[in-house]
Amino acid sequence: MGKLARPGPGKLQFIPLGGLGEIGKNLAAVVYGNDIILIDCGLAFPEPDMPGIDLVLPDITYLIENKDRVRAIFLTHGHEDHIGGIPYFLKHIQVPVYGTRLTLGIVEMKLQEHQISLHPKSHPVEPGDIVRAGSFSVEFFRVNHSIPDATGLIIRNPIGTIIHTGDFKFDHTPVDGHIADFHKLAQVGSEGVLLLLADSTNAERPGYTPSEKTVGKTLDRIVEQAPGRVLVSSFASQVHRIQQVVESAIRHGRHVAVVGRSMENVVEKATELHYLNFPEGTWMSLDNILKQPANKVLILTTGSQGEPMSALTRMSTSDHKKVEIISGDTVIISATAIPGNEKMVAKTVNNLYRLGADVHYGPSIGIHVSGHACQEELKLMLNLVKPKFFIPVHGEYRHLVHHARLARDVGMDPSHVLIGENGTVFELTKDTAQIVGQVPSGKVLVDGFGVGDVGNIVLRDRKQLSNDGILIVVVGMDAQGLLVSGPDIVSRGFVYVRESEALLDDARNRVKAALTAMEGGHLAEWSVIKALVRDTLGRFLWDRTKRRPMILPIIIEV
Repeated sequence: MGKLARPGPGKLQFIPLGGLGEIGKNLAAVVYGNDIILIDCGLAFPEPDMPGIDLVLPDITYLIENKDRVRAIFLTHGHEDHIGGIPYFLKHIQVPVYGTRLTLGIVEMKLQEHQISLHPKSHPVEPGDIVRAGSFSVEFFRVNHSIPDATGLIIRNPIGTIIHTGDFKFDHTPVDGHIADFHKLAQVGSEGVLLLLADSTNAERPGYTPSEKTVGKTLDRIVEQAPGRVLVSSFASQVHRIQQVVESAIRHGRHVAVVGRSMENVVEKATELHYLNFPEGTWMSLDNILKQPANKVLILTTGSQGEPMSALTRMSTSDHKKVEIISGDTVIISATAIPGNEKMVAKTVNNLYRLGADVHYGPSIGIHVSGHACQEELKLMLNLVKPKFFIPVHGEYRHLVHHARLARDVGMDPSHVLIGENGTVFELTKDTAQIVGQVPSGKVLVDGFGVGDVGNIVLRDRKQLSNDGILIVVVGMDAQGLLVSGPDIVSRGFVYVRESEALLDDARNRVKAALTAMEGGHLAEWSVIKALVRDTLGRFLWDRTKRRPMILPIIIEV
């Protein structure tokens, strides 16, 4: 199926394999002739209906089938949903990886954990640098986002120029002073852009996204007024947020410690690459900072999403081995809950309040701003670039639809605005754009060291186990199929045996009666016996309890 996607002469293809119709696991292929380049290679985190799953990766079947044509991966920035899949990808396809210094620095940390290396031709780039890969020439340009070194891509090829915005917003007062490259966008727009691929995350939100600097003022006020220790939880990759928090700590005479592995790793890498620069003595180990007076302490921590094993969540349940929340602590959760995480965040906040902390959280008090463009910025991008064709990317389906409407609002021909989902094959010539097919796409689930070995059937079983529990029915039979012992029933997650003895006794009797009645007690096929046990017990339990536990018959030959 993937082999059929090769474009003909004079044609270019854009094939999203992740990130369309969803937030996360961003991965897209641009195909011309015998060459394929990739934009980002991310992951997603499991949804509530994926018990036991650690990570979700894009399906790269199409790329593996065409791996001899893949020339390089170009990374827009260092967030997990854009780079987290690289260690798994490189185990299948070894190609050069290009990104800015911080982006590649974070990637290299991940690869070390997996004990693999980047392709020798990989190297960091700066905005304005151009990298050639097969028929493509890719130029990086600066954008603003919630992590430093975020870029968009100008992809030049024989059919026409493509602009991929990456995740972006227009921040006129960025913390690091690096403003998005309006001039480059306008220049390329005046030269002619065949296709724009633009971030759709905030396409439903009117107006403009506030500057990151507005957060710094609010955080500084809270730190100044805090009577005791201050604990700030944010996304580990929010380097600009970390910069502002630590500057505030310095202003108010506080030392800073970092808690949480992902936060420690990013701070270490950002400091090493000089994205974070502070006076000597600012940082302290956790052990030493806990010996300081409370009003001289600020702790940066992970856990802004209420993740069960994160540092802040464990502190909120008095389960952290070193930090105990005490009355007088000020806790700042400087992030917005990702959809699906609201209950976990609320639980953490409630627990922090129970321990006597003063908690600052929520989008209305100015301690977090989005890293994605709102409607007026999306319109500005469209007007700067003036593309012939437009495909909204990076968003759930409703976000793509709203972004497409914005494109029509600024005057684009509706027939030149295309919406698709993962696996859609968009084919372009210099004058046309259309959807021509589909390649394999979907979710590859990571569970521990297993990648892709947990599928829909296993997930279905896990959901059934978590919802209704399991009954194990043990039957002893002789070689002629005569019932010798049992049935014995073991219940886990269904009913508590001591409190439901009558129910389980009735269940045993039903199974025993069915087994002895079948063919006068002589049974030959064990598969038939197991089916009989499942059917008999399943009907009985549904009639008595209106529940459907998983039923696992075990036959022992005596």
